[in-house]
Amino acid sequence: MPKAKRQKRNGAASGAPYDTGAPRSRSANNIFKMNKDLSQNILKNPGVAQAIVEKADLKQSDIVLEVGPGSGNLTIKILEKCKKCVAVELDPRMAAEVTKRVQGTPAQKRLDVLVGDILKINPEYFDVCISNTPYQVSFPALTLQASQAKVSQISSPLTFKLLATSPSPRVCILMFQREFAMRLFAKPGDKLYSRLSVNVQMWAKVDHIMKVGRNNFKPPPAVDSSVVRLVPKRPRPQVSYEEWDGLLRVAFVRKNKTLRSNFIGTTSVMDMLEANYRTWCAQNDILIDDSALNDVELNLVDVDMNDEPDEEEEWDGIMDVDDEDDIPAFFKEDPQHTTKPVNGSKRKRKGRVAELVRSKVLKVLETDTGLSNKRSRMCDEGDFLKLLWAFNQEGIHFS
Repeated sequence: MPKAKRQKRNGAASGAPYDTGAPRSRSANNIFKMNKDLSQNILKNPGVAQAIVEKADLKQSDIVLEVGPGSGNLTIKILEKCKKCVAVELDPRMAAEVTKRVQGTPAQKRLDVLVGDILKINPEYFDVCISNTPYQVSFPALTLQASQAKVSQISSPLTFKLLATSPSPRVCILMFQREFAMRLFAKPGDKLYSRLSVNVQMWAKVDHIMKVGRNNFKPPPAVDSSVVRLVPKRPRPQVSYEEWDGLLRVAFVRKNKTLRSNFIGTTSVMDMLEANYRTWCAQNDILIDDSALNDVELNLVDVDMNDEPDEEEEWDGIMDVDDEDDIPAFFKEDPQHTTKPVNGSKRKRKGRVAELVRSKVLKVLETDTGLSNKRSRMCDEGDFLKLLWAFNQEGIHFS
């Protein structure tokens, strides 16, 4: 006769003694779901976290600003090396989690957690910034290009906020989406060289530290990451950021075109420069002749325009995705209206001020700098500084 099965005490289920733990663990994890809209991808590899802290070369007297601490995996390693850590977290749940990790430990007094958006918070003085920057935004309906533009809306403002901080931090160790990070340290001639590259490298020395695969995060993001090191230049370059950025906006609207085409061949750019020149003249009490050209002068202008080379290609109205989020309104107009070949009678004839500005632009590009036929993607920081200085000398400004 077969042996009767014994009923286990306390209603325990059959199987291995730890079988009951798995379902309970899964349900516990489901209570704390990652917010995809906030791009919550937690760095789970302790080796990567340790490498990031080591590259920051922290001192015992340092105050560290950490952006996006998440659950605190990187925060714990930062606290081992510095005097104080100020962590800025947008999600209150994550802020509570990182606070709980140091509760009851000596590190508790050295950690300040601020709940809010880093772009709207102005932390007090800090020596070093370390950030696992949110770089993937969940917008299923967007195209890849539009998603990359959304990435820029998070990463680019943070980068320039840190570079604009005064006094500037000693170093910033930042983790970005790999393509965005590569734009930061791209050199002239590289495919990813853009306005972002020139702007950041003007104000800081940029180095690539390491590539971080997507499997080092939980949950894994759609793309890989890269860690970059930004060392702000000291002293800060004595250049107006508005002027500098305004010049780069014009130059990189079509970075594969010549500078002559980007300036002379774009009607909206010439309109902007004319308006800025009028403002500069008014501020400096300079009288200008705003009358119309006579027939003889118009004929001379037509001859001059017929001598100019035709446009090599039509602009399709698309900028680099990292520049698209904050381009001026006149660049967002219909490309058919903003870019026109400047040959024959197709060019709109204006008054003496417009022709004066046009002659000044040609003088800067052809005579003063010799950069007329150079493409923006091949120009370095020195070329753009030379351009800006020459334009300012002629009374032409970009802000």
